[in-house]
Amino acid sequence: MRVIGLTGGIASGKSTAAQYLAESGAHVIDADRLGHRVYEPGTPGFQKVVNAFGHDIVAKDGTIDRRILGGKVFGAPEQMERLNEIAWPEIKKLAAQEIKDAKQRGDDVIVLEAAVLLEAGWEDLVDEVWVVTTKVATAVERLRTRNGLSEDAAMARISSQMSNKERSDRADVKIENSGSVDDLQRRVQRHWKQLEKRAAEPAGKR
Repeated sequence: MRVIGLTGGIASGKSTAAQYLAESGAHVIDADRLGHRVYEPGTPGFQKVVNAFGHDIVAKDGTIDRRILGGKVFGAPEQMERLNEIAWPEIKKLAAQEIKDAKQRGDDVIVLEAAVLLEAGWEDLVDEVWVVTTKVATAVERLRTRNGLSEDAAMARISSQMSNKERSDRADVKIENSGSVDDLQRRVQRHWKQLEKRAAEPAGKR
């Protein structure tokens, strides 16, 4: 049984890598999905966010209006940090519970896919960290094509995140993804086979 923390920057191909791991038999936990649960009415996260940012972020249907909340935190580093200090611990609790449930079901490989795995300090939830990286120029082109961003806007998003080197320095497995989708799939499959080989070894030889 192995828990992998899978991370990578924007447009790195992290989610595609997670999809390939799921197809190979891994149980994938999507931290983004857990993040949405943090903001659900009636949860501790919901109340903390409302208390911190004001009742004007609550829409008529009782949910948090992400557009209004976003307007308060995007471009305001101190406010974004304040939001992260609320959301990240709540997401971590949900992730820890999902990992526990997956282990109890007997899942052999569990993957926690999380863009902020390293920034949030969630390494203690996983046995090893896999990082997907791509060249900055490739990420810019993907954001321009996929999201319709200008080059400046794409660069702003990339620059606001942890660098490839910073992530790679903390990775157990590095997957470079500046090529084709088929290239990425082959690399993921190679690391998957290596993981299976490690899992088959006696504990003292790992």
